[in-house]
Amino acid sequence: MRATANPSKKKGTEWESAVVGYLREHHNPGARRNVQMGARDIGDIDGYYLHALEAKAEKEITLASYIAQANKEAIHAGQPFGCAVVKRRMKGVADGYVVRDLRTDVRLVSRLRDMEEALKDADFDRWYDIDEEHREAA
Repeated sequence: MRATANPSKKKGTEWESAVVGYLREHHNPGARRNVQMGARDIGDIDGYYLHALEAKAEKEITLASYIAQANKEAIHAGQPFGCAVVKRRMKGVADGYVVRDLRTDVRLVSRLRDMEEALKDADFDRWYDIDEEHREAA
């Protein structure tokens, strides 16, 4: 008789795979699932620019533990930011939540602001084209 796979682990693996598929299509074709490394884990998914990413698909959502884990794994991965991508019940992958603490978000948005200002100063036309390309109504 074959042993049945752990349903929670299967659900988590399916969510990780769905997130990787979404990232490959919309962000980075090289996104991939990471091999688990125990105490020195580097996040579930590699290829989300500048981030160690923890993918979570659990019935009970515990944001504090997800963020603590993502931040710790960002250090292990040598990435400046950690985040959790949390499955939203009864919704597709694009409707999942990307979660980080305010400290991390302020560092990320400050970096974005500074880089935009630098590009605007160095090559306004290029900045303008990129700005137009990425403007999208919420």
